[in-house]
Amino acid sequence: MAAIVVQDLRRDYGALTAVDGLSFDVAEGELFALLGPNGAGKTTTVEILTGHRRRSSGDVRVLGFDPQTGGRAYRQRIGVVLQSAGFEEDFTVRELVDLQRRLYPRVYGTDAVIDLVGLADKRDARVKVLSGGQRRRLDLALGIVGAPDLLFLDEPTTGFDPAARHHAWALVRRLREFGTTVLLTTHYMDEAEHLADRVAVVKAGRLVALGRPGELGGTAGEHVLRFELPAGVPCADLPALSGRTVPAGPGDGAAVVVHTRDPLRDTHAVTGWAVERGLVLSGLTLTRPTLEDVYLQLTGDGDDHG
Repeated sequence: MAAIVVQDLRRDYGALTAVDGLSFDVAEGELFALLGPNGAGKTTTVEILTGHRRRSSGDVRVLGFDPQTGGRAYRQRIGVVLQSAGFEEDFTVRELVDLQRRLYPRVYGTDAVIDLVGLADKRDARVKVLSGGQRRRLDLALGIVGAPDLLFLDEPTTGFDPAARHHAWALVRRLREFGTTVLLTTHYMDEAEHLADRVAVVKAGRLVALGRPGELGGTAGEHVLRFELPAGVPCADLPALSGRTVPAGPGDGAAVVVHTRDPLRDTHAVTGWAVERGLVLSGLTLTRPTLEDVYLQLTGDGDDHG
């Protein structure tokens, strides 16, 4: 059964279209990642799904509700961690989590949640003394204390150091063990690869790819063969290969990248050619494309932030 169904979603701001015919669904218990460059429409989509913004057209159903009209019955079943949130600076961590807890009929314990997000030593600290990373942890605590059936995480680990990010990942995995469905937006491709069952890549408000991270990262079984030619050896001297060959730098002796669906044959052709000529191919590697490689190819965006 689908926890989220989005069909032909559109959001216009005058002449600007932020979301342009977006369609996808999220199964119950699934962790679904929404990826895209700055201005792709990710945050607008999340705001529509949570009921914080009205759609221009299209159909949206979340946990069986229309978010625009679901009201309190809908809000009590979801948790939301947006990119930024305002806090009353003079409240303590414990006080804020306890206040949020009182808004929901089914809840986790205040202290248990504070411990889960890694704020045990700050439970009695006032918000105004928290660092940026600690505030993001507090965001997480407020988002999960109501034991949500569906959790929206919009860039949840921005500002976290690596250890804090991995702690947050472990927390998300634990929530999923409780049956929580999660919709995640993130700028970190490794985060999506580690956590997501499926990912959707959005560009200019439109869906450009949808699938499991490993499937998108493999793009129909394509591998990448990389090596550097010795100085004075032009790329034109390479043997015929079944894959697409792209010089990664100007001139002779440049790095070469071969995108191939027959990695064994092309690797054998290149290494055999080099052995016959007594050449050394520095940095020879054969890999499947990462999710980040595919993401950049799909979006044409070299800046993964925004």
